[in-house]
Amino acid sequence: MESLEPLRVFLHLADTLNFGRTSVERHLSPATLTRTVQRLETQVGRRLFDRGPRGVALTDEGRRFADYARQAVALWEQYREAGRDEVGLSGTLRIFSSVTAGQAILPDLLAPFRRAHPQVRLELQTGDAAGAIGRLDEGAVDVTVAALSARVPEHLASLPVAETPLVCVVAHTARALRAAAQAGDWAAVPFVLPRGGLARDAARRWLRRRRLDPAIAAEVDGHEALLTLVSLGIGAGVVPQLVLETSAVKDRLSVVPVEPPIGTFVIGLCARRIDLRRPILSALWASVVAARPGG
Repeated sequence: MESLEPLRVFLHLADTLNFGRTSVERHLSPATLTRTVQRLETQVGRRLFDRGPRGVALTDEGRRFADYARQAVALWEQYREAGRDEVGLSGTLRIFSSVTAGQAILPDLLAPFRRAHPQVRLELQTGDAAGAIGRLDEGAVDVTVAALSARVPEHLASLPVAETPLVCVVAHTARALRAAAQAGDWAAVPFVLPRGGLARDAARRWLRRRRLDPAIAAEVDGHEALLTLVSLGIGAGVVPQLVLETSAVKDRLSVVPVEPPIGTFVIGLCARRIDLRRPILSALWASVVAARPGG
């Protein structure tokens, strides 16, 4: 529905809080984006965004309007799905995926669903897996594909689809660093760690089990950035093996065997339980379950 497009633009901006990014990703000129926001603010009668030295932020009214906009767009999608005819399911499925899962898992995962429901429009966002649950809770996406925590919040449903061990890696060129790691002299090994997320938690647990408090050479956002710094010899890193296998710098890195093992990541789908009533999500869930071994 064309009249809902300003709401979709508003929700994108509410998610990014970046006029430039929303302008590019929604294919709007900066002037058109500004006019869209101004028209909405005129209709609402309140300011929806604050722009200051620290960037863009939603006002209290903006947050309240975002709740309304999400409900309005969701209701329209539900209406369209409920009115599907013999052509099959139609509508939009918004997916968030970690970069690695998007490359290594999503194509095979979505292929059966795509063949069965070609009328469904797929919207894919990629980013750091640490933000996946937050995007679901904000209503910015319908389903995520990323590493699952051991305790998924009760209001979310999860569906495991793959597993990958965590490995310790060092650069081929960092001979002294690699020798220390291979000898188990971890006190002499600095580490590059994610700023947050499941990989950092797993690395910290593993280090604690070895009674180590290592030097932190760098902290980064995302596994890809971590591997780039590790390939430069800055320190050792802990990443899912799947990330290493799909990395452009994998040939510059060596895996250091470790005992005890660092851990394993379970990768899967995650969605709000209440949204599984929607025909599109229900069909996706059924498609993935059927495609799994023993499904």
